Order: sequence, then structure tokens, then C-alpha cells
Amino acid sequence: MDNPIFFDDWAGIGRILITGVLAYAALIVMLRTSGKRTLSKFNAFDFIVTICLGSMLSSIIITKSVPLLEGVVALALLIALQFAMTWLSVRWEPLEKLIKSEPKILVHRGVYQDKAMRAERVTREEITAALHANGHGDMPASCSVVLETDGALNVFKAVSR
Repeated sequence: MDNPIFFDDWAGIGRILITGVLAYAALIVMLRTSGKRTLSKFNAFDFIVTICLGSMLSSIIITKSVPLLEGVVALALLIALQFAMTWLSVRWEPLEKLIKSEPKILVHRGVYQDKAMRAERVTREEITAALHANGHGDMPASCSVVLETDGALNVFKAVSR
């Protein structure tokens, strides 16, 4: 039997328990050392790094062909690259523009900005869903909707004076 469905052997279970605990502990130490920004969700770049870290951790735990030390080095490399990119991006504007997007106004004071919506590939239905999630039934004339750098749609209602 090459690929058992329910159970291979106790050594495999032991390996998962040991590598899981050690890899998880190593990841926690590295994340605490690298700072809060490593797992932020400010933009798509940050989101991708977070997904990659999770994928790498699961590969270390589950895949027998990935030794613990090599997996931990891979995690450290990704965290170091994320740290370097974010450190450089706040100090060098061309890099910041390369890896970060700008928020886009998709609705301004109740008027859909069709050109911006097409450019960002956002539909009226998605905007309507964001309005509903924020307690609005229809598009109030005083509302604006912004596509944030992390992909979230934020609804803002103008305050009357």
C-alpha cells in the first residue's frame, strides 16, 4: 500500500507532532522579532506574504521531504524579505509605488465612478453588497465608497453641518 488513507505509521504521527510544535514555535519567535507589520493586511503584497507563510508552515509539518531546519530557514527568509521590502518601501518612494496600490474612489457623493470601477474591476453589485454590510439599503447621495489598498470596500457617509 503506497498511500494509506487513514494511517501510515506512528513514526509519521510523531514527526508531525514534533515538527509542528517546533516549526510553530520558531514562526512565533520570528514574527514577534520582525514586528507587527509582517502579518499586516495593508495591501495585496502583505496578504500574499501571509498566505505564503501559512503554506510554508503546513509544508514543513506535513511534507516528509522538507526537513525542519530547512523549513524554518525558508520561513526566516520570507520574513526577512518581507521586513526588508517594507523597511525599504517606507524609505524609497519608487519601491513603495511598485508594491503598494493607492486607494480608489469608486462612488463619490452617490455618483458611481464608472471609469474607476472598470479599472479596478469592481461591479455595482459588489458596491451594493458593501453598502448593505454598512447598513444602507440604497446609494445615499451623501455616500462615497473607497476601494482600499487591501481590497476592502469602505463606505463613508458625509456628515451634514
